[in-house]
Amino acid sequence: MVRQNLYIFVTNRLFNSLKILSLHAIKNTIMSLQEMLHAPIQNAVEQLFQISIERVEFQSTKKDFEGDITMVVFPLVKQIKGNPVEIGTKIGEYLVENVAEVSKFNVVAGFLNLVISDKYYLEYFNSIKNIEKFGFVAPTEGEKAVMVEYSSPNTNKPLHLGHVRNNLLGYSVAEIIKASGKKVYKTQIINDRGIHICKSMLAWQKFGNGQTPASTGLKGDKLVGNFYVEFDKAYKVEIAALMAQGKTEEEAKKQAPLILEAQQMLLDWENGKPEVIELWKTMNQWVYDGFSVTYNNLGVDFDSYYYESNTYLLGKDVVEDGLSRGVFFRKEDGSVWIDLTADGLDEKIVLRSDGTSVYMTQDIGTAIQRVRDFSDIGGMVYTVGNEQDYHFKVLFLILKKLGYDWAKHLFHLSYGMVELPTGKMKSREGTVVDADDLMAEMTATAQQISEDLGKLDGYSDEEKASLYNTIGLGALKYYMLKVDPKKQMMFNPEESVDFNGNTGPFIQYTYARIQSILRKATFEYSNETALTELHEKEKELIKQVQLFPEVIQSAAENHSPALVANYTYDLVKEFNSFYQNVSILGEDNLDKKIFRVQLSNSVSNVIKNAFGLLGISVPERM
Repeated sequence: MVRQNLYIFVTNRLFNSLKILSLHAIKNTIMSLQEMLHAPIQNAVEQLFQISIERVEFQSTKKDFEGDITMVVFPLVKQIKGNPVEIGTKIGEYLVENVAEVSKFNVVAGFLNLVISDKYYLEYFNSIKNIEKFGFVAPTEGEKAVMVEYSSPNTNKPLHLGHVRNNLLGYSVAEIIKASGKKVYKTQIINDRGIHICKSMLAWQKFGNGQTPASTGLKGDKLVGNFYVEFDKAYKVEIAALMAQGKTEEEAKKQAPLILEAQQMLLDWENGKPEVIELWKTMNQWVYDGFSVTYNNLGVDFDSYYYESNTYLLGKDVVEDGLSRGVFFRKEDGSVWIDLTADGLDEKIVLRSDGTSVYMTQDIGTAIQRVRDFSDIGGMVYTVGNEQDYHFKVLFLILKKLGYDWAKHLFHLSYGMVELPTGKMKSREGTVVDADDLMAEMTATAQQISEDLGKLDGYSDEEKASLYNTIGLGALKYYMLKVDPKKQMMFNPEESVDFNGNTGPFIQYTYARIQSILRKATFEYSNETALTELHEKEKELIKQVQLFPEVIQSAAENHSPALVANYTYDLVKEFNSFYQNVSILGEDNLDKKIFRVQLSNSVSNVIKNAFGLLGISVPERM
């Protein structure tokens, strides 16, 4: 299904005057199958039936039938008014006679299955086998850049499992868009102000006894997060006490001394009270230092940072300008709104009656500020959970109504929540799965499984530790990214580290297996061979490699690392089938042996590059 969808995608791209990656990316004289066949099929239809067609629909040939690519004949029936089998047969005969690369054909119902010559695949492979970044496109000079936002944590707690999916998605999408030929900026906005921050600060003042990351040995984000949990525990005790005195739960929540103190602290922060500002800066820095360690271990990075404490007032001037132009309107109480009912949404407030901004105001201003900071930005991707779907619909629409051209190229990378077999996580109750603990657990699980398999003889302790980390993080990242971003997912750590099936370790193991083959190939295998025929398994493997450039383009346009992940799994399955059915180093014919080593090397290169787009490392030995 994946391969079939990719062929259809390729066709749509080619015949709507979009980039033909197989030509532009690799500067290759060998055309893609779709492009190679398009003009001859147009000619065939014109000469055989005296009609012109602009588009030809292709799909992958079903496994039950012989063929490398299938032309869908049904769309021609309306114009030609004939039997689809007869139409397909005539076109097939024309192609065999006039196109050297088409060796034979067969027709099943309205599907023309074309068999492509070995010569085509050999020439194609020889043209790409030495390209280190096969499938990647360099940015075009002057083309607009894309900014990808991800992570965007709060500074009152460490990163958790949900943040892991966010970071992995955002980072991977940024790398994929970059590989597709665009300049990319990675950014995040850090939510470093608000009542939730003050709760941690107040709890530290009351219960912290001067604790610091240095004095406790805890990462700063964990220390601050602990006090957020402590606040909630103490707050619940106060609520229960007030309810015992006859207050309703709602009244108790509003009147509890702790929440009143936290609200006062927020007012003090907004008014710039020196001692509050100083504590805020100190505790936030603890968190930033902790985040930095987590990001480094997770393998993600950023080109710029925005802070809510700097951006929460942005947008107010934009709102005033929009009022003067009739984009917004003011209600009797002085609040400012926008009416989106005609667009199928509702009225949305952008400024409170007291003149203070709301999140929407901030996001409007931040988007505009980013384009001012990076003048070549032509679009943005926001990696945020699906609970914010409506917010981003409104935000994008407002920016369009304000007249910003780049607003047409804004995308909400909406993703489903991550759950565990034990249920949902709650930060306030301290039941989240900490990101650092998760990574450590994955590494430990990889260690246990690797030791049980007993294949690490000769490894130093340092090499083993590095390998366990590579396998553990590879398992985590692949498991997260192979799922369509839109889907809610259940994360099962043990399943993810399985060395069989659609997992990161299985793919890493195949890569390591190929490296072993290459190390044992002591002969020169970079030379051209005199090979003229292909084994069926060799041909299938080349066809799978050939898909990689368009997989990158499809993943970039769909903002879906899952396409890259599952393509890589398909490639690995194809290689393992090849490995099991043909002899590589044991082949007597030198040309065949050289070619098979070359093919294995190219497959490993694609695996490495594909996993690189997912932020996953591959081991040389395993």
